[in-house]
Amino acid sequence: MTTPEHQPNDPEPTRPPGSAAPRYQDRVYRSPAALVGGVLLLALIGWLGIDAVVTGEGRTPWLALATMLLLVPLVVAYTLRPAVYVNDDRLRVRNPFRVIELPWGQVASLRSGFSNEVFDESGTKYQLWALPVSLRARNKAVRAETRAAAQAARAARAGSGSEGSGSGAGSGARASAGRGGLGPGGVPSGPKRAESDRAMDEMREMHELRQSEGAAQGEVTVRWAYEIAGPAVVGAVLLAVLLGVG
Repeated sequence: MTTPEHQPNDPEPTRPPGSAAPRYQDRVYRSPAALVGGVLLLALIGWLGIDAVVTGEGRTPWLALATMLLLVPLVVAYTLRPAVYVNDDRLRVRNPFRVIELPWGQVASLRSGFSNEVFDESGTKYQLWALPVSLRARNKAVRAETRAAAQAARAARAGSGSEGSGSGAGSGARASAGRGGLGPGGVPSGPKRAESDRAMDEMREMHELRQSEGAAQGEVTVRWAYEIAGPAVVGAVLLAVLLGVG
């Protein structure tokens, strides 16, 4: 499941007369489950690591420090860091070790399969780590949609069978149709979708609307997250040295 957020509402700069439509704050998509899991893992690593540093003897404190230096950046990278930022001009994908900025004019397609992915015009694929695909959530959404459609069909049959029987029966049918995500007249209000699939649908709509706009053109940029990779590499090297000297 993913949660769309909005950046804090900072005051917008004064816009010159005749400028383009106002720009909106980035919409942010993250995985609440990953955030919760990351916090719990960091708490566990901190508890065990600090205990080993304080009470350990010999090389144990150094091994604990090296292990923490290796694990903490990796946990942050794969749980707390991933996010997808969307605005009128571009899609910014923050993955564990990279930040990719794709102007909408450079986005070729957004695809969903066993993972959610974005392809640029050159055919390069970038995975959206912040939008994990949950087959369980998809199956749950399909079951909910099936139940809503079945209820709509029953309400339609009940309504046709009670024509001319008075307003009381009609109101009862309407009340029945209003349950289970049904709209007026017993028609489903819309297809049920998993959270990550809804996020992908929203991004596809934005892509369709903005891909030809002048402000949404530019080059794809990729920046490596050395602030994450560096400490992890140092921790791995230190841990290997400590284990090697035995």
